[in-house]
Amino acid sequence: MKQTKYTFLFIALLLLGQSCSPEKKQRPNILFIMADDHAYQAISAYDSTLIQTPNIDRIADEGMLFTNACVTNSICAPSRAVILTGKHSHLNGKVDNVFPFDTTQMTFPQLLQENGYQTAMFGKLHFGNNPKGFDEFQILPGQGRYYNPEFITKKEGKKTIKGYVTDIITDLTLNWMQNERDEDKPFFMAYLHKAPHREWLPAERHYKDFTKRTFKEPETLFDDYSGRGSAAHQAEMNLLTHMNWAGDSKIYPDVMDQLGIPETAGWDKGAFDREVGAMNAEQRAAWDKVYGPINEDFIKAYPSMSQEDKMKWRYQRYMQDYLGSIASVDEGVGKVLDYLEESGLAENTIVIYTSDQGFYLGEHGWFDKRFIYNESFKTPLLVKWPGTIKAGSVNTQMVQNLDFAQTILAAAGVTAPADMQGENLIPLFKGETENFREAVYYHYYEYPGIHMVKRHYGIVTEDYKLAHFYYDVDEWELYDRKKDPKELKNVYNDPAYADVISKLKNNLTDLRIQYKDSQELDEAYIEKYREKGIITE
Repeated sequence: MKQTKYTFLFIALLLLGQSCSPEKKQRPNILFIMADDHAYQAISAYDSTLIQTPNIDRIADEGMLFTNACVTNSICAPSRAVILTGKHSHLNGKVDNVFPFDTTQMTFPQLLQENGYQTAMFGKLHFGNNPKGFDEFQILPGQGRYYNPEFITKKEGKKTIKGYVTDIITDLTLNWMQNERDEDKPFFMAYLHKAPHREWLPAERHYKDFTKRTFKEPETLFDDYSGRGSAAHQAEMNLLTHMNWAGDSKIYPDVMDQLGIPETAGWDKGAFDREVGAMNAEQRAAWDKVYGPINEDFIKAYPSMSQEDKMKWRYQRYMQDYLGSIASVDEGVGKVLDYLEESGLAENTIVIYTSDQGFYLGEHGWFDKRFIYNESFKTPLLVKWPGTIKAGSVNTQMVQNLDFAQTILAAAGVTAPADMQGENLIPLFKGETENFREAVYYHYYEYPGIHMVKRHYGIVTEDYKLAHFYYDVDEWELYDRKKDPKELKNVYNDPAYADVISKLKNNLTDLRIQYKDSQELDEAYIEKYREKGIITE
C-alpha cells in the first residue's frame, strides 16, 4: 500500500515538473509589429522634430533602438518577401511589385507553426490571399483602403468592416490575444498596419488636429541634385511635380477642374475616389467639414502662388496627413503593449517594431522610397525582450530586414534552413557586437516603373556607401556617411577616396558572390521586363 502511495506521488511530481519545464518557459511569445512606409524620422525615439510617438518609443525605452537598421530592397512587397523568407530578392523571386511571389518558398511562420507556435496575422500583407504558416489571418487585399476596409479572412471569406483601418487592425489583434489565444502554446503575432502608406488618410480625431499644424521644412526641400548622378535628377518623386493633387494633397477633383490643374498621373482622381469614396455618409460629412475649407482656401490662394509657394504648401499638406496617419498607429501600439502588461504576457514576449522600409518626408524634395540613399534605405527597428535586452540600449551595427527570420527562429529555438541568408541578432540584443557583419548588400530592380528610380546595387558600411546604377546608365556613386550624412556630394571621382573605393568594390564583389547575386541575374531580371513589354527597346 505504501509503495503504491509513493508511486502515485512520484508520477504526480513528474507530471508537475513536465508542465513547468524550463524549455516551455523559455519559448517566448513574439509580437511582430510592422507599419508601411513609416520613416524613422517620424518616430520620436529617433527624431522628435515632426511628431511624438510615446507608445512606439516605449519599446526603445524598455529595449533596444537600432540606428543603422536597413533593408535589402526598398519597396513594399519585395521587403515583405525578404522578411518572410530570410533571402535576398533575387533568390526569393519577389524583386519588385510587378511579378508574383514564389509561393513554394519556405517562410519562417511556417517553421514556427510546425514547431508548436500558434500563429496569427492581422493587417496588410500586400501580396497573396492565403499566407502560409498561420492558424488565423485577416488581411487586406493588396494595399487595402483606410475607411471601411475589406478583409480576406481564413475562416469567413471576404468581409467589409466598418471603421478606420488602423483601429480595426488593432482591435482584431487584441481580440485574438484576449479570446482566441491558446494559453498552452507560445504565439507569433504579425500585427501589420497599412498606415502610413499613400494616400495618407488619417482618422477623424487626428485629421481634425493635424490639419491645423505647421511642420518644419527639411533643409533639402529645394535640392537641385547637384553633386549627384543622373538617377537623382531623373527620379519622379518630387512633391510639386509628381505627387497627386487629388489622391495625395486632397484637392477635390472638381476643384482641380475649376483651377485647370491636370492630373499628375492617370490614377490621381481615381485614388481620391477610391479612398474618400469608400466613406459612408457620416464619415464623408466629417471629412468635408475639415477638408472642404482647405479646398476653399486653396481656390483663393492658387492663382497667385509661385512654384515655391506651391512646394511649401504641398509639403505641409503631405506632413499633416502622413503624420496624422501615424498617430493612430502609435495609439494602437500603446493599446497592445498595455494588454501585454495587464495580462502578464509582457515578461515573456519579444516585441519588434519596424517598417517595410524608410520613406522620404520632403528631404531632397521627395516622397516615396526605392533609393539606396538613407531616408529610404534605413528603416526603424525597435526591439524589447525582458531579461535579454537591457532597457534603453542603442545599437549602431548594420542590421537588415534580411535578419528578422533568422533571429525570430533562433529566439523560438527553431533551426533555420541553411539557405536563409540573414544573421541572428540575439548576440547584439545581449550587447555582444564582436564578429558581426561590417557591410550590407542592397539591390533595387523596379525600373522602368513608377517613380523611375534606376536599377542599382551597392554596399553600405557605417562609414561609406558605394552604389552602381546600371541598365540604361553605368554610373557609380560614393558617399562619406560620417562627413556627408545628408548624402549631397558624390565623392566617387575624388582621388582622396581611391583606396576606399578599391576596397569597397572588392567587398561588393565578395558580397554578390556570398549572396549568390550576379550580372547574369541582373540581365535575367531585365529580360523579364522585356518579355512583359515594360522594356521595349
